Amino acid sequence: MLSAYALTGDAAEAQDAVQEAFVRALARPGPVLAADSPEAWLRKVALNIARSRFRRRHRLDVLLRREPPPAQNIPGVTPDRLAVLAAIRRLPRSQAEAIALYHLADLSVDEVARTLGVPTGTVKARLSRRRAALATLLADLTPIDASSSTTKESTR
Repeated sequence: MLSAYALTGDAAEAQDAVQEAFVRALARPGPVLAADSPEAWLRKVALNIARSRFRRRHRLDVLLRREPPPAQNIPGVTPDRLAVLAAIRRLPRSQAEAIALYHLADLSVDEVARTLGVPTGTVKARLSRRRAALATLLADLTPIDASSSTTKESTR
C-alpha cells in the first residue's frame, strides 16, 4: 500500500488501486493461481491500476490547471517519510516506480524487474541514477537552519 501511495500521492487512490486489484483477483482467480507469486501478481495489477488512474488524473489536472493534492497525514507515517514520498512523486514515473518498489515495498532488484517487465540492468540503472536525484530533491525540501542562513548573509 505504501508503494502505491508513493506513486499516486493520494492515500484514497492508493487504497482504491489495491482494493481493485483484490477485486480483480477474486473475479478471475485463474491468473492469480497460475502466477508464480500471487503477491507479485497483486502488486503488478495494483501498480497498473495506479498508473492508469495517475494518467487520467494528470490529464484532468492539466486541463483544469489544478495543483496536485497536498501530502496527507497518514497514521504511522512520519513527516520525514512523507517528504521522501513527495520527492519520489517528483521523479519521472518509471524511476519513481523502481524506487518505490525497491525501497518502500522491499522488493529485490529481480522482483522489481519482473513487476515492471524490464531487465534487471534497467532497474539497477534507474535506482542508481535516481538515488542522486532523490537526494537533491530531499535537500530542496529540507529547511535551512538559522545558523547557516546568517552565515551566508554575513559573507555577502
